[in-house]
Amino acid sequence: MASFLDPEYLLRTFSYVGLGGVIFAETGLLLGFFLPGDSLLITAGIFAARGDLNIGVIMALTGVLALLGNLCGYGIGRAFGPAIFARQSRFFRPEYVEQARAYFETHGTQTIVLARFIPIVRTIVPTLAGTLNMDFRVFALHSLVGALLWGVGVPLAGYLLGRVIPHDVLDKYILLIIGAVLVLSFVPVVLELLRRHRRSRSS
Repeated sequence: MASFLDPEYLLRTFSYVGLGGVIFAETGLLLGFFLPGDSLLITAGIFAARGDLNIGVIMALTGVLALLGNLCGYGIGRAFGPAIFARQSRFFRPEYVEQARAYFETHGTQTIVLARFIPIVRTIVPTLAGTLNMDFRVFALHSLVGALLWGVGVPLAGYLLGRVIPHDVLDKYILLIIGAVLVLSFVPVVLELLRRHRRSRSS
């Protein structure tokens, strides 16, 4: 069934507008954590390899809107962060603010770059950075780097995949490929959760 969560449906129906809207909302709006960012970019790259989209436009659009999304998320955190994280919910809890503060102090601002490649995390981190009043220039610089690496690298991977694998084979296994991308993108989250579980059991 066609759905706004289906990358192929989004691109066929809304083209660049759908792509840009999802990329911005996934990090710019806290409710965008469920949107298909990575799989959408891989699919867009494959579409570009077929000639349905332009890979240059995809990468430029993704880089710009990924950066704007981060900046918007930061602004939300600065303005509404304490109220958002004061609520008890699955993704927004008061303890996350202190955990983020400790993590930023330990690992530095490269976290902003790395978070771009991890679903859900890339939605929350900009708002956390704003809540913690991270220096805006530092945040913007690292957001730019992350947006460019992600916005160029992920669609390009899909494009190269589409150029190497015959289209009839790719059409047959595209859902499997997208599923594999989603699983791989969540590996860092699972590893971090396992690490925390082992640490809590040993303490």
